[in-house]
Amino acid sequence: MSDINANGARLLNLSSKDEAVSVASEIITAELDLAVAKRAKASFMVSGGSSPKPLYQALSKQDLLWEAIFVGLVDERWVKEGEPGSNATFIRETLLQNEAAGAHLLPMVTDHESAQIGAPIISRFYMELGQPFDVAVMGMGTDGHTASWFPASGDLAAALDKNAADLAMAVDATGCSGAGDFPSRMTLTRPAVVSTRNVILFIPGAAKRDVFMAALDKDEMDAPVRALLDSGARLTVLMCD
Repeated sequence: MSDINANGARLLNLSSKDEAVSVASEIITAELDLAVAKRAKASFMVSGGSSPKPLYQALSKQDLLWEAIFVGLVDERWVKEGEPGSNATFIRETLLQNEAAGAHLLPMVTDHESAQIGAPIISRFYMELGQPFDVAVMGMGTDGHTASWFPASGDLAAALDKNAADLAMAVDATGCSGAGDFPSRMTLTRPAVVSTRNVILFIPGAAKRDVFMAALDKDEMDAPVRALLDSGARLTVLMCD
């Protein structure tokens, strides 16, 4: 395991995905346990994608006071739970199992026709968790996006605004390769993410490691994942071959 420092953040290059899952699970479990002990509840923001699936499955077996843990989403496709592409469904089926079945999952979709209409409601809803959030698990696409902060999205500048007043906003990612078949999104904004007490960027695999390391020398509009460095020492990046 090698340990690199970037803007105060720890960049850990681990020997395997299993080790990355183990280290991430240990960090997250400790931080959630501490948050519950200090504040009688914890807020845990999670991302979708295939990479964190084994991490969530491992966390689901941890002996925590899950009834006091509120699980929110870093971002979501504008689809209802149960429909194809839903991050909420993915989290319910991977994390909210076993010991973690009693955790509270907070949706990021309303009954409104568009994400633009629902965004103020979601922002206020997530605000009720209290700020800052306790833990956030972030992922990254091979295009350098994290959350629903996509290069070339017309909404990227607003999502990355350091002074964004809202916790969540709608994103139109039409034409962005990383968005796939779901261009209409809801996402946490930069201030909501980087103010989180503990940010874990979980990017196993050599290809993603190389994308992230290259992003350190790019403009954040071209590689939005770079914005996570604003978290400073509260950011831990877990990479492996």
